[in-house]
Amino acid sequence: MKKNIRPYLNQSPHINDHCYIDEMSVVIGDVVLGENVSVWPFAVIRGDVNYIKIGKNSNVQDHSMLHVSHKNAAKPNGSPLIIGEDVTIGHHVTLHGCTVGNRVLIGINTIVLDDVIIEDDVMIGAGSLVPPRKVLKSGYLYVGSPVQQVRPLTKKELEFLPYSAQNYVKVAVNYLESSKTSI
Repeated sequence: MKKNIRPYLNQSPHINDHCYIDEMSVVIGDVVLGENVSVWPFAVIRGDVNYIKIGKNSNVQDHSMLHVSHKNAAKPNGSPLIIGEDVTIGHHVTLHGCTVGNRVLIGINTIVLDDVIIEDDVMIGAGSLVPPRKVLKSGYLYVGSPVQQVRPLTKKELEFLPYSAQNYVKVAVNYLESSKTSI
């Protein structure tokens, strides 16, 4: 196992063979990464006190921090972090113990806190704060601190959501291919 991919207690990451994990990122503990997930420099994915699952074709961009809340008497399941497919997690995003649907774009420097539910087909503008337990409904743009629903997404924006994720899949493949040919 690479030094940046490591166990915590008896839990080790499960990473699909078609993932790109930058050597300057860290993936720890009870983490499952689906097919074509990419994790970029200085991202931290720490599944130590609960689990993290990231669906296929999703990307975790530079300096993002993904963590969870522990299980306890008041919250027997704690707050795991569950991320769907085709999700773009922008640079310097913090996700903590929340659930993210499919085809979601989370803008640069956004913070999403415990027990938030982001439904499918959502865009969150850069620098937003999503407070605990908030539900972001499908098909809308959200911005602000605290985040507010601004307007329905246009057809072009809805089409951009999977495109954004697929673009990162292509870039990750380029990185993987170039690492095979470099000295």
